[in-house]
Amino acid sequence: MKSGFVSFVGRPNAGKSTLLNRIVGHKLAIVSDKPQTTRTRVLGVKNYEEGQVVFVDTPGVHRPTHRMNVRMVDVALEAMREVDVLALVVDASVKAGPGDRFLVARLKDLKTPVVLVLNKVDLIAKNRLLPLIESYRRAHAFVEIVPASAADGTNVEVLETLFLKYLPEGVPLYPADYVTDQPERFMIGEILREQVLQLTHDELPFSTAVLVDRIEAPDESGTVRLYCTILVDRESQKPIVVGRAGSMIKAIGTAARVEIERYLETRIYLDLHVKVTSEWRDNDRLLDELGVQNRQR
Repeated sequence: MKSGFVSFVGRPNAGKSTLLNRIVGHKLAIVSDKPQTTRTRVLGVKNYEEGQVVFVDTPGVHRPTHRMNVRMVDVALEAMREVDVLALVVDASVKAGPGDRFLVARLKDLKTPVVLVLNKVDLIAKNRLLPLIESYRRAHAFVEIVPASAADGTNVEVLETLFLKYLPEGVPLYPADYVTDQPERFMIGEILREQVLQLTHDELPFSTAVLVDRIEAPDESGTVRLYCTILVDRESQKPIVVGRAGSMIKAIGTAARVEIERYLETRIYLDLHVKVTSEWRDNDRLLDELGVQNRQR
């Protein structure tokens, strides 16, 4: 039997969270076309006949500008050293940049087997693939290079087979019915944030977060009451989230309610508020409350 940890690392928007969700078969990490969607480590467990794999999704590696971003990048880089197999996930549909070269350079001193996942190959012409593979082959001694698409499933089963191949022998690390270590409160907040990302303007994603203030026990009808706050860091952003006559916050709540009820498997009452908290991304107490992990603690 095989068991161990496989970590997905890469630049923002490389498709790491989509890959995690497809492999595990559950929506554990929210996805968006906005960069820096994943803000903390997300763990997902999958059992196979050959063993158990613990997949670790990480924030995209980028140049940090706030305390939050420093924490995000620290978590991602730490995950490169603490796992049995590393999967470097690259967006094959865009030209490689300094961030991609930085990550490849960080692999130089690692003894961990590294699988290169050239993701989003469904978006590129086939004649671009071989030169791309060759350029990465020259850059680092990857144990495997796999063109794949987390979106449509191309070669994802091949990847799973390879991850098992390079894992050490061992007993399962988690019970057979274990899926993730993310607490309920965190998942509710992330579902809400996903709807904010999808429904608001492009300038909001970096400067918004969701606090789950209170979760009440089910009432006589089985309804769970949730009280949540959407944080923004400027007064000018509050009207964007609220919308004209409350239209945007109503749309966010309606869409999130469907997802949360599916996740909790019960009816919910969702109470949403918007609060302006300037520079919250540099507030360590708030970052702790939001679940943005701090490697130094």
